[in-house]
Amino acid sequence: MKLKRYMVPFLTVIMISMLFSNDVQAKEAFINEDNLNVRSGPGTEYKPVGQASAGEAYPIVQQQEEWVEIQLESGTGWVTTEFITINGEIEETNTEHSVKSITVQHDNTPLRDGPATSYDIAHLAKKGTEYEVISETDDWYEISNDDQTGYIFKPLLNKNEASGNHSFRNKTIVIDAGHGGHDVGAIGATGTYEKDFAYFTASELEKELTSLGANVLLTRPEDDFISLASRSSYANYEDTDAFISLHYNSFPEQPTVSGVETYYYYDQYESLATYIQQGIINATNNEDRGASQGNFYVIRQTLKPAVLIELGFISNKEKEAQLQTTVYQRNLVSGIVEGIGKYFSEQ
Repeated sequence: MKLKRYMVPFLTVIMISMLFSNDVQAKEAFINEDNLNVRSGPGTEYKPVGQASAGEAYPIVQQQEEWVEIQLESGTGWVTTEFITINGEIEETNTEHSVKSITVQHDNTPLRDGPATSYDIAHLAKKGTEYEVISETDDWYEISNDDQTGYIFKPLLNKNEASGNHSFRNKTIVIDAGHGGHDVGAIGATGTYEKDFAYFTASELEKELTSLGANVLLTRPEDDFISLASRSSYANYEDTDAFISLHYNSFPEQPTVSGVETYYYYDQYESLATYIQQGIINATNNEDRGASQGNFYVIRQTLKPAVLIELGFISNKEKEAQLQTTVYQRNLVSGIVEGIGKYFSEQ
């Protein structure tokens, strides 16, 4: 059953939320995923009472840990916070901020739908465009003018280039989506292929790094078989600042195994692997299997900063389903970008 968005009056929302000690006053849940189950209680053990679609918004009645109760057209239901955005989650002030207006310093500067790189790019702003600052957090401004509204990452306003821990301008990053063509890689719990997951992640990562000013190259832009030697040679031939090989694990004998791990071969690239591993764990709260040395051909033969990431176990049915969602993939990408940025800041 599909649900209809039900917008109750503002005072009604306040009256409802006053009944609960764990209230979220006058807030809304914005749905980020299509066909999101709305359940009768705060947990997957409760039966679905309907489904919500991406782009819909519902008044929040209360929140219990990772679940929120939302107001429906008839009654209420519960959704997980994993696939929603809560209006007002980030403490901001509309009356006190250090900067009143900003001017964009670079063409195609990304403005996002929210204050994190996991949000979609809403606009690409032109150099010289002026915006009023509505609110700010430590790293982001919420900005607006007559034509556009969005969030901008503060370091992108540096007059020279995006500075700090996320300096990607003039950097060449080679993204290697593992396997491809007849080489399908690991097999998932429901018959999915590792090569498809790797390509999905590579595509999202390419978009994100490009938006930050990096020169992004793909070892396999399509579903083709590319030899390991060709992948390494490509990275060695180019003026590569980072080579990122993307893979997924499978262990059918233990279908509940999960976690992310990152490998390096040469000692001098241990910090790149460690930063990326930490970034992914911070962004996804996944099981941390650590960063360690690994004797894999593509990172052994690549003579530039190189890592190989195992981004999860597709043999775990629950994780396999999660990895197929755009929301979770963007979290993975956000973590990888954070790690690469920290590595670049030390070079």
